[in-house]
Amino acid sequence: MSAHTPRPETMSSLVETDQRSREIFRQIVDGYLATGEPVGSRNIARLLPMTLSPATVRNVMTDLELAGLIYAPHTSAGRLPTERGLRFFVDAMMEVGNLTSEERKRIEAQIRAAATNRNLDQTLTEASALLSGLSRGAGVVVTTKADPELKHIEFVRLDPARALVVLVSEDGTVENRLLALPPGLPASALSEAANFLNARILGKTLAELRGEIARQRAQMERELDALTARLVESGIATSAGPGHDRHLIVRGQANLLEDLRAQEDLERIRMLFGDLETQTDVIDLLTRAEQGDGVRIFIGSENKLFSMSGSSMVAAPFRDAEQRIVGVVGIIGPTRLNYARIVPMVDYTAKVVGRLLDGER
Repeated sequence: MSAHTPRPETMSSLVETDQRSREIFRQIVDGYLATGEPVGSRNIARLLPMTLSPATVRNVMTDLELAGLIYAPHTSAGRLPTERGLRFFVDAMMEVGNLTSEERKRIEAQIRAAATNRNLDQTLTEASALLSGLSRGAGVVVTTKADPELKHIEFVRLDPARALVVLVSEDGTVENRLLALPPGLPASALSEAANFLNARILGKTLAELRGEIARQRAQMERELDALTARLVESGIATSAGPGHDRHLIVRGQANLLEDLRAQEDLERIRMLFGDLETQTDVIDLLTRAEQGDGVRIFIGSENKLFSMSGSSMVAAPFRDAEQRIVGVVGIIGPTRLNYARIVPMVDYTAKVVGRLLDGER
């Protein structure tokens, strides 16, 4: 969308105090959200609750354009909202709808059915697929990875200065972490460190293993030389990298291919698919939705992830039994998402997931 810099005093006088301007702006936004098409002055004049001529409507549209809230695409005499206009509409004018009792029952029933086997991943995947189906966008969930019980640990030297720490969990998952080796470390130290840890690892999570090693520091220093002991501590303390402790679930990308109106739409969706493939950026954006209670709305180029694809995301955090925020559910789609309908949908889904994590059945 076109980017304009509105004059704050113009925006205030036109939209906050002028009922005509508000109604005309609302008709332009409503038309865009419903069809994606520009709205012209003649159509607006017919739809307004007050009687205005098309010429008067055009004058107000010119003022709204100067305020940076709407713009004229080159192919039409109608107007579309800018991203700044959409943000103003969402923050100051949108009337959020309510879910029907049938929609609430459907959300609750489907998520609870997935939760009967107490598999969190399956529950969150169902939540993501459900949001996708209800919104015709892509449903997304990000949550903290579980800390599984470990089965085996191995150190694999890559070169004199680096090794891989290979963590094998009881559930069969394998995770590799890069570790810097202290200078002068003998080759035998890698196997000695692995043997020391494997003797204590069974049935423990990585966090529990760290606690165990901390409690046995004196014994470790008696059994191992200083460099090997340092290797033991480094091997279980090493970070998996930014975002690695977060798990992303995306469902319903194919919905985004529906209702394409132009070649530009197809190109935008291709860019969005590329954004979704870059999981670290999606996780980073979803994590921003954890920075407060309630639903967050990200529109277009307000964030770097969607700066090229012109997409939006509506997201809300959910909490565990200790009331800690442990993840986010959301919907990604074009900027003409039906925000008033999707906000309560995302909010209610987050609350249902939270109640299930809180142990309520």
